[in-house]
Amino acid sequence: MAHSDDIRIGQLEGVSEDDAKYLISLIRTIPDFPKQGILFRDFIPALADARGLAILLEAMERNLPIQSDRFDLVAGLEARGFLIGPQLAAKEGKGFLALRKEGKLPPETLSQEYSLEYGNAKIEVEKSCIKPGQRVLVVDDLIATGGSAQAAARLIEQAGGQVAGFSFVMELNGLHGREALDAYPVTSLLNMPA
Repeated sequence: MAHSDDIRIGQLEGVSEDDAKYLISLIRTIPDFPKQGILFRDFIPALADARGLAILLEAMERNLPIQSDRFDLVAGLEARGFLIGPQLAAKEGKGFLALRKEGKLPPETLSQEYSLEYGNAKIEVEKSCIKPGQRVLVVDDLIATGGSAQAAARLIEQAGGQVAGFSFVMELNGLHGREALDAYPVTSLLNMPA
């Protein structure tokens, strides 16, 4: 397992240096998962730690890419976006929208396909979950190439909503994910090499 010394602060305004270092210390790097050559960045230990979770949620809320009154819903990408999205939505007084992996939703759905660093996938949303014109903030644990985030944007727009912005816990440098989302406001708390 790699150490957290290659993780750097991205957008952590309003977070003390001590708290930032503590949060970074909880992020694990697991080499060769889910396949050879991939460095898996895991923030689950931060969620399992009361102080880490409080720091993470406070940082997410303080570093939104847009003001709270400029979005109506928070959407989380399955599965790790489900861990922070509902909590952030509750803190902001918003509803939460689950963007699910293919085949997980029983009602009629809309779907979008995207490429991962290690394959292809598809996400779906219930057809009637987004009201026309609703502004949606998308949250996830990590942005790498931006493929899943772009698919989320297309899916929200396909459903009649507007993408208000993206908020990530971590960003992998050098994979150009942020550039793939240049049409939207984007924040990430932590930066690290891919």
